[in-house]
Amino acid sequence: MTNARGLSVIVLICMILSTMTICSAENTSGCDGAIKTARSEIWRSINSGGCGSATAAIMVDGAIVYAEGFGMADREKAIPVDTETIFNMGSISKVYDAAAIMLLVDDGKISLDKPVTEYLPEFRMADKRYRDITVRMTLNHTSGLPGTEGANTFAFAYNDNAMKETLETLAHSHLKHDPGKLYAYCNDGFSLAEMIVERVSGMKFRDFLQQRVFQPLDLKNTGVSVGELKGRKRAAYYEPKTGKKEPFEAISILGAGGLSCTAVDLCRFLDTFSANNRLFSKTSLEEIKKPQPSSFHGRLRAPDMALGLGWDMTELPRYKTAGLQVLGKSGGTGNYSSMCYTVPDKRISVAVIGSGPHSGAMEIALKILDAVLVDRGLIKKETKPLSIPVKPEKIPHELASYAGYYADGNHYCRMAFDMEKNTVTLFTAEGGAEKPGMSLVYNGRYFYDAGGNRHYFMSVNGNDYYVGCSDNFRNDMISMQKVKPFVKPGTLKMNLDGRKWVRRNASPLEGTGGRDTYFVRSSLIRELPGYVEFGGLKKIESPDFAGMPFDAIRDQTELRLIDRAGETWAQLSDIIYSPAESVKALKAGENSVKIGKDGYDEWLKTESDMIVSVKIPGNGRVVVISPEAEVKYDSAVDTGEVYAPKGSYIETAGSPDDIITVTGKPVSR
Repeated sequence: MTNARGLSVIVLICMILSTMTICSAENTSGCDGAIKTARSEIWRSINSGGCGSATAAIMVDGAIVYAEGFGMADREKAIPVDTETIFNMGSISKVYDAAAIMLLVDDGKISLDKPVTEYLPEFRMADKRYRDITVRMTLNHTSGLPGTEGANTFAFAYNDNAMKETLETLAHSHLKHDPGKLYAYCNDGFSLAEMIVERVSGMKFRDFLQQRVFQPLDLKNTGVSVGELKGRKRAAYYEPKTGKKEPFEAISILGAGGLSCTAVDLCRFLDTFSANNRLFSKTSLEEIKKPQPSSFHGRLRAPDMALGLGWDMTELPRYKTAGLQVLGKSGGTGNYSSMCYTVPDKRISVAVIGSGPHSGAMEIALKILDAVLVDRGLIKKETKPLSIPVKPEKIPHELASYAGYYADGNHYCRMAFDMEKNTVTLFTAEGGAEKPGMSLVYNGRYFYDAGGNRHYFMSVNGNDYYVGCSDNFRNDMISMQKVKPFVKPGTLKMNLDGRKWVRRNASPLEGTGGRDTYFVRSSLIRELPGYVEFGGLKKIESPDFAGMPFDAIRDQTELRLIDRAGETWAQLSDIIYSPAESVKALKAGENSVKIGKDGYDEWLKTESDMIVSVKIPGNGRVVVISPEAEVKYDSAVDTGEVYAPKGSYIETAGSPDDIITVTGKPVSR
């Protein structure tokens, strides 16, 4: 017999279990394999350390047939993730941004093919081609904009100036390519779209979504970033190596990546792109679902990514051959990663969101989708063939011309062809020092790496590209672009080879993901005269300017050398640096550091081994970086003292006139 207290405990346990998992014998019919896949793959990721916690959901025919939470939302309080736990969705926000634009198209207030300047006359760039950027191009990544306004937008608090700062950065920026020419993933286009929504509707972006999207679809657990939510169930992020809990992440570029949701709400949103459409006109629904190709489309061997308005993909070759259209979108922030798919004609949707930037959500969601479609008899189950190393074949002589330096947005390498061994070796080339990396062998028109992944080289309109092939998606995508040599290389007014720089405009509330920009090095490459390596390769165009060298690579920046109080500083698009050699020494005892009227960060450097402690005002912050550029202490997540060996750098950030006390105690041996 159960007493009243025991009964209440049993009821409480049942309530907890019911919110952790939505799953029953009736509503999971036809999805058993998919549920097993979801559980096994998510737990595999959690157990491997890639994912801290996660949530997943499957919707079929308008009903949630499965939803579950995994891991702990709050480890200290032993609060598990359940089906109502909210995660940041990252770039899946772009689909909501595109939806907002299409609602205003239906209202007759926006035309996709009119210039952005018609709606945002204050939008300017240092490149006259900006006038040709249309609203459509902001949503399908073909605008040619440099990339991402990233300074202080991924933070622990919302930055009210994010849109203003985006416009200011773009005002002195150039385009990578002619608008419409190429696809290169771009967050800033969606920030422009967000601003257009606000300007045309006369409402805050978040309020417009609430009124026109969230309320009509009953999305009660969808909204702004988890860092801005109060009194809600949120999944915290714990740094995998240390287990430290970070403050909840707030992302200020809402349309590009700043929204949050549950997996259940995400599936409900995806269902509106089906016959259950409750938002759009028939014309707008078809427009937002169809591919939106650039003029480059069709140049690669296999189909490139069939981008849509906000979507990463509107077609996937494997499913297309089975007569199925699949829409998909991924998302990633500093602390979360996500993936969603929907098959509109079948009203099937899948969503996976995990804490941690490497949760594996993209691969897991695809496996779940595959399993659902197999369970429902819509595709046949594929058996992955045994991977057998390919036999090297002779590299055609004409391919040797592809040897040279290649780069993506932040890194560059040298491709060395060995025509006798029929191999290509990628030498990483950071800071002027080369190290052998991945090796490729040639076989049947493709180069294979050790994992069996295929790659190839191609030339289009005078540019050489290194292309990767995705066996999962059966698409090709440009991975890197070849660096073109200069006939008459330029030089900068300041020798940047081997210099160290410290960042000066980091907000004290910027997320920990931005710390890799705090202390950086610049270098010149002997084999690439006319280029400078500073936050990625730049082509020197004048004594005080180096621009973007690539047309097909995402998230590039431009370098400007600026004079400030008799010293040369550097600006990388939206990030400002001063030379590290000007940093003052940390004295033994107390050091009072005052933040100036401009709000710039102040820096100190240890000239001997020190034990460092700090006193910080309300919103201040201190970060200690070792001589090897490793973050040893961050007051956002750390407390107490820290050992700072000789040559360490100490960043202090706060509001104007804040005084931060840094105490250095010499280490006695």
